[in-house]
Amino acid sequence: MSWNTRLVALASEASPLERVKAYILNVEQALNAVSAQPVRDEKVDKLVLLAKSYLSDAKYYLEQNDFFTALSCIAYAEGLLDAIKYLGLLSFEWRALSELLKRRRVLVAGSFEFLHPGHLFLLRKAWELGSVTVVVSRDKNFRKFKNRTPLLPDTVRREILESVKYVDKAVLGDEEDFLKPIVELKPEIILLGPDQWITPEELKERLRERGLSDVVVLKLEERVGEWSSTRIVEVLKKIACNYSQDVQEDSFKSH
Repeated sequence: MSWNTRLVALASEASPLERVKAYILNVEQALNAVSAQPVRDEKVDKLVLLAKSYLSDAKYYLEQNDFFTALSCIAYAEGLLDAIKYLGLLSFEWRALSELLKRRRVLVAGSFEFLHPGHLFLLRKAWELGSVTVVVSRDKNFRKFKNRTPLLPDTVRREILESVKYVDKAVLGDEEDFLKPIVELKPEIILLGPDQWITPEELKERLRERGLSDVVVLKLEERVGEWSSTRIVEVLKKIACNYSQDVQEDSFKSH
C-alpha cells in the first residue's frame, strides 16, 4: 500500500490511533528481528539506525495525537526497511495489518516497585502475545503482602509502567478485590510472572466463578537474572547504612 493510499485510508478510519499503532508495531517487530541478526555492512547499519529514528519520531507524534505526521514518519521507516529487504541485505517478514489490528488483550499484574530485567522480560513476552494492560498493585495491598511500605507510591509506579514501550495501558488495582480489574477489563490472556503467588489453575477457577470462563491463563516460568524488587531494596538499605557510617566517621574525624 502506497503512502498516499495509507493517508486516505487513515482519513476515513474510525480509529486512526489504533491504525497508526499497528503500523508502528509492525516496524518495531521488524527492527527487533533485524537487530538480532549477525554483524552487517556499515551502510546497512546506518539505514537501520535511520529507520529507528523515524520510528522514535512516529511514537512522539502519536503521543501528540498528530496521526498524519506519525504515519508519515513510520512510512519512511517502513520504506527504508523494505529497500534493505528487497536488496537481500536483511531478512524479516511483515505481519498482516489485519492481524495487528486484532491483537489479543493481554493482562499482567504486579507491584513493579522497581523495574528490573525480569520485569522487562515479562512485559516483552506479554507484548508478543498481544496488547498489554498492566494492573499495578495498590499501596495498601503492597503493605499487606510485603509487610512494608513501597518506596514508590502506586500512582508513580503506574506512570513509570505507562512509559514502557511494551505496555499499552497501566491501571491501578482494587484495594479490596484483586479480581475486579480483570472482570472490568475482560482480557483474553493473563500472563503470570514466575514469582506470583496464585497458580494458573486457581486463577482460572476464580475467574470462572466471576463469569470469565474463556480467559487463557499462562505462567512465565523463565527467569532473567537474579534481580528482584526485594533484593534492590536490600542493596539500597546497605548503601544507606554504609553512607550513614561514612558520615559518622567523617564527623568524628572533623572533631
